[in-house]
Amino acid sequence: MEIRPILSTLLRHKTAATLIVLQLALTCAIICNALFMIGDRLQQVGEVSGIAEDELVRVQIVPVGGDANAEAQTRSDLAVLRGLPGVTAATSVNQVPFVNSSWNSSVNLRPGQEQPTLNASNYMADEQFVETFGLTLVAGRGFLPDEYITFEAINAAGDAAVIPSVLITRVMAERLFPGEDPLGKTIYVFGDAPTRVVGVVEHLVRPGNQGGPTARELTMIFPIVANYDLGGNYVIRTTPERRQEVLEAAVAALQANGPRRVILEDATKTFEALRAEFYQPQRSMAWLLGIVCVALLIITALGIVGLASFWVQQRTRQIGIRRALGATRGQILRYFQVENFLLATIGISLGMLAAYSLNHVLMSRYELGRLPLVYLPIGAVALWLLGQFAVYWPARRAARVPPAVATRGG
Repeated sequence: MEIRPILSTLLRHKTAATLIVLQLALTCAIICNALFMIGDRLQQVGEVSGIAEDELVRVQIVPVGGDANAEAQTRSDLAVLRGLPGVTAATSVNQVPFVNSSWNSSVNLRPGQEQPTLNASNYMADEQFVETFGLTLVAGRGFLPDEYITFEAINAAGDAAVIPSVLITRVMAERLFPGEDPLGKTIYVFGDAPTRVVGVVEHLVRPGNQGGPTARELTMIFPIVANYDLGGNYVIRTTPERRQEVLEAAVAALQANGPRRVILEDATKTFEALRAEFYQPQRSMAWLLGIVCVALLIITALGIVGLASFWVQQRTRQIGIRRALGATRGQILRYFQVENFLLATIGISLGMLAAYSLNHVLMSRYELGRLPLVYLPIGAVALWLLGQFAVYWPARRAARVPPAVATRGG
């Protein structure tokens, strides 16, 4: 089929053709970025946490008016929790994954460094931390018994505090020491005293979304024994089927084990529930963007149908003449399909440029990465198929125009 007659016809209807091209370009730009954002949100929802989520429960407890003997109370609480039926391990920790607050520190590779190398979240761990969370150690070792320090001792030492060892995630190790073995390397977190990397865990997400998706696994674990009043988090590990039973028993045991304390019921739940609540905004955004995409595609399809129907009505006599000269129904059908394909191609080409421009705006204002090239052909194919589907019914109606129409006046 020759393209020149189609182009000639489009040039005679520049306004209508321009409007449909602009609509397709705008749709392409929005669809590509929306699909990217949906994929980004779903990737966050499905991220690996590194912990045994289906075996963990969290009890958050806070003292009323402070607790002057928090260290002894924490030891007593942990002894009670570890003795409950069904409990395999329990720990007190300053923070937990899947909440919107976190403890963070700057990390340097040399003392006195003006600009930090990166910012990472820090967990305070006792002797059952790794076992309780179910972390996987992929290099090095865990903490030795003589490396644990109480938070009181660290706090009293101030800038002179020395923390002998630290565990870091694989992601953090690659960021700090790309292509090198991190074991034995030193980092500077609290003052000018070096801390030696003794082990690497495969995964451990940081609480909150500070730093965006690329910083979700920049986490450190220090051998600092945290009192229950530092965040008030008791994490208990059990079997999946006994989580609710153990959670209720833990709450009752803690209430009976110390006065003047409040258990925060809204924060006391399984880690699966914590994760579901934490990622609810991402899931809602993905659904919203999906609805926007569907609505935009429907509006675009209706625009194509309307324009094609208008052109069929305007060209009825012309179509009849072509039929009288021997054009088959298939040729008439292909004419409108090729015409739509040309318009869609122009609109998609402009839309790809607009997609990158829109992505740069989103990158500058929000924590969004660069639009991957793969989303451009996905958007293009979707719009090409949409265009062919939308134009099919008007084109089919045009193909049914009888040759006798050519003999009518008007």
